[in-house]
Amino acid sequence: MSTALTQKTAAAGAQITLTRCAKSFRTHKALQPLDLQINAGETLALLGPSGCGKTTTLRIIAGLETPDDGGTVMYDGVDVTNVPIERRNVGMVFQSYALFPNMNVLENVKYGLRVRDYSASNANSRASEMLAMMRIEDLAQRRINELSGGQRQRVALARALAPQPRVLLLDEPLAALDARLRDVLRVEIDRLLRSLGITAIYVTHDQSEAMALGDRIAVMNNGVIAQIGTPEEIYFHPADAFVGDFVGTMNSIEHNGKRFTFRPEDIDLVDPTSATFTGTVTQRLFLGDHVQLAVSIDGASSDAPVTIRVRARNSPSLNDKIGLKLQPLTRLARDTH
Repeated sequence: MSTALTQKTAAAGAQITLTRCAKSFRTHKALQPLDLQINAGETLALLGPSGCGKTTTLRIIAGLETPDDGGTVMYDGVDVTNVPIERRNVGMVFQSYALFPNMNVLENVKYGLRVRDYSASNANSRASEMLAMMRIEDLAQRRINELSGGQRQRVALARALAPQPRVLLLDEPLAALDARLRDVLRVEIDRLLRSLGITAIYVTHDQSEAMALGDRIAVMNNGVIAQIGTPEEIYFHPADAFVGDFVGTMNSIEHNGKRFTFRPEDIDLVDPTSATFTGTVTQRLFLGDHVQLAVSIDGASSDAPVTIRVRARNSPSLNDKIGLKLQPLTRLARDTH
């Protein structure tokens, strides 16, 4: 076994390379042959709907699944395809927390250190350091059933990071939490990952999490990577209709013989005499800092309304006739004959 995969001292994140990694479960093809390189120290978000293959990909990276014949997994150039998870020096955080209810918080965080043969004093020191990093030192003696969902997720992160893994794998870690707590923990996780320089793979179906946390995003669909790139590349230059619709909201209408594709924020309210389109407000949703409007476009070949977002103050009312103009520097909006 390579020293690079077993050392207990602090180390930079590992570069991970998947080559021709496919996975079938009986008659179901969960993952088509996939090639993927994850840079050392980056956070890659695997984004997509349920059943798209993102969790299968994560499990192959972890060593919980073995790719079908011919697929290989490399950590820093070392073939670990058949190396079990306990020898890959990875940390995992799950939606379900997977904490031990018979142990208190400190004992949970020390667990991974004990199985890696840390001495009692070193395990105590490292666990205390991790509790401080996650700002939960005061919870050290609490039982797991005495903790809130957010506190449990912080414990799970502390336990995963305590053995100083070179790769951190997060599988929908915030899905079970309420919206406000997800926002708070998203900021904390981003701060944590950037301070540690660890290689992280973050599985989510939430585009906001992927955009906020990922240095790059791999958008998956039907067992393949539909597109991989920075959040800006994915959002402003989607590779196809699936990516455009899954990452944000996409409007696509045919008007006067031309096809227009644009994001809701890429269009302004204007006087109808200088508008690209005119239309009627068919739905109005007040969302606090903005209003989302559905607008039926005059002369469009489809009855489907377009979605736009405008400032909440002095916004149009239901059934108002309005003018809309595409922003001249919009990168995504386009028209074709």
